[in-house]
Amino acid sequence: MRPLIVLAPAVLILGLAACASTATGSRYSDELRQLEEDCAARGGILAPSGQQTGRPQTDNICKISGGATRLPDGG
Repeated sequence: MRPLIVLAPAVLILGLAACASTATGSRYSDELRQLEEDCAARGGILAPSGQQTGRPQTDNICKISGGATRLPDGG
């Protein structure tokens, strides 16, 4: 019976630690929203990059279509 009394607090602490690590979800959402706004301001659309790192800057790319060229105007 004694091992159960010692093991119960350890299980509780591990459970609380697991819940604490998921509290960053709002930070990801905030960073993603800011990334979308910055991309839209540049005339682009946010698209998935194919990676899942947990960092919106790496998980998404800003696709900008039209308007960008390296050719000089009438030159």
